[in-house]
Amino acid sequence: MPVISAPQAFNEDDLYVDLEGIFEYPLFLKCEGFNFAGSIKLKAAIEMVETAERDGLLTPDSVLVESSSGNLGVALSVIAANKGYRFLCVTDSRCNLAARMMMEALGSQVHVITEPDPVGGLLGARIDHVQALCACDERYVWLNQYANPSNSMAHYQRTAPAIARRFPDLDVLFVGAGTTGTLMGCARYFRTWHRPVRVVAVDTIGSVTFGGVPGRRMIPGLGTSMRPPLLDESYVDDVVRVEEADTIRACHRLARRGFLFGGSTGTVVSGAMAWLARQEGRALTAVAIAPDLGERYLETVYQTTWVQDLCGDDVLGSQSPTTAPQAA
Repeated sequence: MPVISAPQAFNEDDLYVDLEGIFEYPLFLKCEGFNFAGSIKLKAAIEMVETAERDGLLTPDSVLVESSSGNLGVALSVIAANKGYRFLCVTDSRCNLAARMMMEALGSQVHVITEPDPVGGLLGARIDHVQALCACDERYVWLNQYANPSNSMAHYQRTAPAIARRFPDLDVLFVGAGTTGTLMGCARYFRTWHRPVRVVAVDTIGSVTFGGVPGRRMIPGLGTSMRPPLLDESYVDDVVRVEEADTIRACHRLARRGFLFGGSTGTVVSGAMAWLARQEGRALTAVAIAPDLGERYLETVYQTTWVQDLCGDDVLGSQSPTTAPQAA
């Protein structure tokens, strides 16, 4: 049992759920939410803050500022509270209430953007707001998770090696695409590994990360309205796009077996099952990364009225988590 004095010092990195008894195909789900921030974003937050400290960008007077749909904001709130920094998170109206309340409980400020940019959507409007803050006060330090190489480096150094140690015969890895920090860090690691590993990105329909038409997305976490600067598609072997209705079905199917995961995890699981269904019975060692847990989604993904308003009355009547998978 570890004894810690800083919350970011604890992060369970070696827990997997075998999903074969719940879904149609064998899949090991790497659980990344068992830390004091509740998501995989703690790794990127630690790496970005510590790099900024080493580079001399942060001083006792600095105010950290970041655009986040929720999870990174919570992770930075944890670290800022522990290290004594002020932190301001710029989010939007899709951010879960629980995430906003957690940030505020940890002493952070939260600005909620409600009007999308005509081109960049809510993400573009959030970034414009961050840049305006930085322009008016030099104390603000924007870590910029969308372009910061430390975002992907955290997963190159920690997440991917942990998977490699546990699964030396890995065939395929499924990674959700948000900022693409996790995706690119893992993809670069496995590109030079001792055996070929297919890296499959899982995105949401309505996201423009891998092209396509922008559309409404109500579940925060994965997907973007602007192409992430970190993304290098040459490292990605395949892309699966998931409808939000299928995300919800996957989350509820997991919950019926006692596993309460977040919306990003439901998307990754649904996309992975859709991809595996097309492999014609090939025996593959497959791992998917579960970025988050489900407590922050109790008022949305797990709330019947919200689900019905978003997807219709019969969305939870189907047992299939992948009713309409789309591949890039």
